[in-house]
Amino acid sequence: MPGLGRLLCALVLGLVVFSAKAEVSEIKVAQQYGVSFLPLMVMERDRLVEKHAKAEGLGDVKVDWVSVAGPSVMNDGVISGAIQFIAVGAPSLITLWDKTKSNVQVKGVSAMTTYPLYLNVRNPNIKSIKDFSDKDKIAVPSIKVSTQAIMLQMEAAKTFGEENYAKLDPYTVGLSHPDALLALTNNSGGVDAHFTSSPFHEQEIKIPGVRTLTTNYQILGGPATAVVIAASTKFREANPKAYKAFYDALDEAIRTINNDKRAAAKIYLEQAKDSKNSVDDIYSMINAPDYRYTLTPQKVGKTAEFMYKIGSIKTKPASWSDLFFPEVRGLPGD
Repeated sequence: MPGLGRLLCALVLGLVVFSAKAEVSEIKVAQQYGVSFLPLMVMERDRLVEKHAKAEGLGDVKVDWVSVAGPSVMNDGVISGAIQFIAVGAPSLITLWDKTKSNVQVKGVSAMTTYPLYLNVRNPNIKSIKDFSDKDKIAVPSIKVSTQAIMLQMEAAKTFGEENYAKLDPYTVGLSHPDALLALTNNSGGVDAHFTSSPFHEQEIKIPGVRTLTTNYQILGGPATAVVIAASTKFREANPKAYKAFYDALDEAIRTINNDKRAAAKIYLEQAKDSKNSVDDIYSMINAPDYRYTLTPQKVGKTAEFMYKIGSIKTKPASWSDLFFPEVRGLPGD
């Protein structure tokens, strides 16, 4: 019997080791540009995913941070499994949730950043969106699918009627925020409008003649989640400890930022290699009343309703919580 007991213990230990080894040893995280991605920068700098992975018993997990210009590459990456976590706008999450219901089942891990998106214009003749014509080019991160593109459609639907929600689509061009800022500054490529975010907004309004036409808060009727983290159900179920390590790391990063935003501003400048802004500049952005780092989704449900109404998605979620994994469903989201 003692020999049998030792054998059973060895088998149990073997199963525990196998279970740990069965999870991924490398995680790829995709992000974009700007202060809205500061929690991911904190996670990268302080190796928080690695810290929580060890706490989960996973040992040394390698984390690769990949910067991309727009959601299209990230969407393909999370579906194929080449990327495990992506930072995207709410419309991209909603589209992925609908598109992958029969396979990898992408859902939201949590919200990350709630902040205004600004439609800045340079053309003095544009007083409202009614004045845009084929002579104008509106820069958005990705045409048709980015948060900014969907916001333009929502505003067009309100202004021109629901059947004309795509009226402004032909005037949009896909550019990363840094490239769009450069195009607007130099008035190149016909770009005379940019639906942007901080810190690019603050740089653009310093350009003579540039002003803000509207914001996503005005379009949606209040504060709205601009960036969410998404992952596939397939990855989450196969790697519950790695998933939890990432979620806990994100939660810690957000608490770190909110506890000392001036220190967080310094981290942004270092990680982004931003030489155009000062600590005071970044601090004023992230400390503004309408700028929040939070796990709680806001106005995601309203965006999903609009996308279902215009046929962008085939399935209407019963509520915002259908779009997210269980960890955040108890939060006061909408």
